[in-house]
Amino acid sequence: MPPRYDQHTKGSALIREFAPSIAGKIILVTGTAPKGIGALFCTAIAQQTNPDKAPRLIILTGRTTASIAPTRDAIKESNPAIETMVLAMDLGSLKSVREAAALVNSDEWAREVPHIDLLVNNAGIMACPYATTAEGFESQFGVNHLGHFLFTNMIMGKLLKAAAPRVVAVSSTGHRVGPIRWGDVGFKDGQCYNKWTAYGQSKTANCLFALALARKLGSKGLQAYSLCPGAYMTNLGRHLDWSETGDALESLRTVDEIFGNPMCHEGFDHGFTDADGIIANHVFVSFNDDIKGFNGGYFKYCHYADQAKDEVWPWANSAIEADRLWRLSENMVGQEFPY
Repeated sequence: MPPRYDQHTKGSALIREFAPSIAGKIILVTGTAPKGIGALFCTAIAQQTNPDKAPRLIILTGRTTASIAPTRDAIKESNPAIETMVLAMDLGSLKSVREAAALVNSDEWAREVPHIDLLVNNAGIMACPYATTAEGFESQFGVNHLGHFLFTNMIMGKLLKAAAPRVVAVSSTGHRVGPIRWGDVGFKDGQCYNKWTAYGQSKTANCLFALALARKLGSKGLQAYSLCPGAYMTNLGRHLDWSETGDALESLRTVDEIFGNPMCHEGFDHGFTDADGIIANHVFVSFNDDIKGFNGGYFKYCHYADQAKDEVWPWANSAIEADRLWRLSENMVGQEFPY
């Protein structure tokens, strides 16, 4: 019998199936500018849920409120029953992250946001030229991991007030080309930088962060998971040439060869999916109440990833690595979170 869920599962079908778990939720999603997966996820929930099954509130984040206003407007237009709020946050600036977290925790927001049921750390950058964050960290590690690490921990009080709090970290199968470079996460200030290895490192960090959260706070009711959404043409790879002979595929093949992996990203073997398919794993991991036994795990194609089948690499699934990354991240952001 084929699995119930696979790479062909559609997000709209899962939204209908998990409607009871979506109803009444307060949801915060990072990276919700139009055409991105975060925006597709939020607008699909709005379009596919009846007023009595809709989330109570969706909080949309982006570098500026103007950048996410179209997503807010689309949600309001398709389902007026859903309240929305917008939050400006630049994940490449720890100062901006602290300011955003302070607003979420403020008395000003206390009435509308007494708790947060679901946090989806969706925002990210991919395989970009070498750059640094406002604090001088390599940009992919800084934006994809450190910004989310700080923000999540700073609003943890709001999460733990929910009946069944959940954190979802959007990783990628690209984690296979980048374990954490413990002695040099910054690539010698760019001197030995490889855009795909840096991306892989940041995606490994996403997996390890979810695992660490589950280990540290699972006893307090927190669920935390990581996932690979699949392949979809968003603004994430806008500076890459994805043609058959383009730099994106060729440079990724080169790194895969170094790591002894299959020649190219598995997602491309199956081809790019559509908007309904790319949100399926987001919906599955965010609202499925039957995955609690896999707390801290990484999900691919709407199922728990099998390490024996190379669906998740060992360095992204190690409790030792997760604890080590937690300590490194605390040191880099300059704040401890001793749960």
